[in-house]
Amino acid sequence: MKTVAFATLGCKVNTYETEVVARSFEKKGYKRVDFTDIADIYVINTCTVTNTSDSKSRKIIRQSIRKNPDAIVVVMGCFAQINPDVLDSMPGVDIVVGNNYKNKVLDLVEEYIKRGKKIIATCDIRSICEFEDMSVDSYVENKRAFVKIQDGCDNFCSYCIIPWVRGRVRSKDPKKVIEEIKNLVLNGHIEVVLTGIHTGHYGSDLKDYTLAKLIKEIIKEVPNLKGLRISSIEMNEVTSELIEVTKASEKIVKHLHIPLQSGCDETLRRMNRKYTTFEFKNKIKELRKEFSDIAITTDVIVGFPGETEEEFLKTYNFIKEMEFFTLHVFPFSKREKTKAAGMKEQVPYEIKKARVKKLIELNNELALKYIKKFEGKTLQVIPEVLENNYLVGHSDNYIKIKFLGDLSLINKVVNVQVIKASYPVSVGKLIEK
Repeated sequence: MKTVAFATLGCKVNTYETEVVARSFEKKGYKRVDFTDIADIYVINTCTVTNTSDSKSRKIIRQSIRKNPDAIVVVMGCFAQINPDVLDSMPGVDIVVGNNYKNKVLDLVEEYIKRGKKIIATCDIRSICEFEDMSVDSYVENKRAFVKIQDGCDNFCSYCIIPWVRGRVRSKDPKKVIEEIKNLVLNGHIEVVLTGIHTGHYGSDLKDYTLAKLIKEIIKEVPNLKGLRISSIEMNEVTSELIEVTKASEKIVKHLHIPLQSGCDETLRRMNRKYTTFEFKNKIKELRKEFSDIAITTDVIVGFPGETEEEFLKTYNFIKEMEFFTLHVFPFSKREKTKAAGMKEQVPYEIKKARVKKLIELNNELALKYIKKFEGKTLQVIPEVLENNYLVGHSDNYIKIKFLGDLSLINKVVNVQVIKASYPVSVGKLIEK
């Protein structure tokens, strides 16, 4: 029996796609092993959103080649899509798979076993108009299941390479989404995360259909689903329709990840973002009026070309005013093909590094402030793992909590009182029903 190991870099969409590929191998009789093990086949699902992502992708590729020089090494995903020539010339890489052939990875491996010739399977991704059908019925390691409902992006933010590696917006058939979620629930997953490259644009390529309509149908058609999350959504895609659907169901969790990227209007314009800080602020106010305890997390880029100290301080102060729960902070990374790569006034590395540090410190402050509001309160939590004798899971509003409890409670909804607010993990007490 041949063994196969998988490594995933990057986003939740990559996590989902790796699981789809892994399941195809398992169904064909291959044995899935840990990536640290010696395997016959290594499959690396790569990321290219930043220079750091590229470096990590190359590093893990080289590690797999060194681990077993005789193994078949498959490199797929965004780094493979944008850099097929680089990988073609890399000794030890046998198969290169772009972002529209992931369903064919098993077939490509078996073709390589027969012929022994290097395979490059990529295409002009911007020319693809159909969603690449794939599905998964269970996850080995994740209790929270990801379901990819959409691919591609047409926003062309000036710093972002994703439209070039993921192509245009393509949505999965709503009936297939619902069927996939039903199967996941039947196999024990009670919480699902809807994920995509530009999730909020789901349905824009379908006739008279929206993300809100999909969510409404999921809630209706999958009664045993306990929790539904949206992985990320742009501010101007949080529509009144989506808010009304969320209000109508307790199953839709009170947590939204809404990328900000900058709290300075001048920077936002250079980034080609489609909103102002005034519009962003009003949307957050609207959400908090409807959902008083909602957790709002965000992404921020610092050191974008031309970002002065004054512009950074505007961002810092805006974030503080908005009182986000947590931040994902990234230093600007110059990506080939993007407009921002050719902009003048590139910010020096040391300045970017210092700004990242300041925002991470602010993140820690804001996170603790938000969590403290729930000290003494009881939240619904789904335990995911047992670590150091504690059950660990996330609440509806994405607070990570550890508490004493029996292993049998994993993947069940339980009531937990927050007895000590702390970040990144708070301490709770199981409340027996």
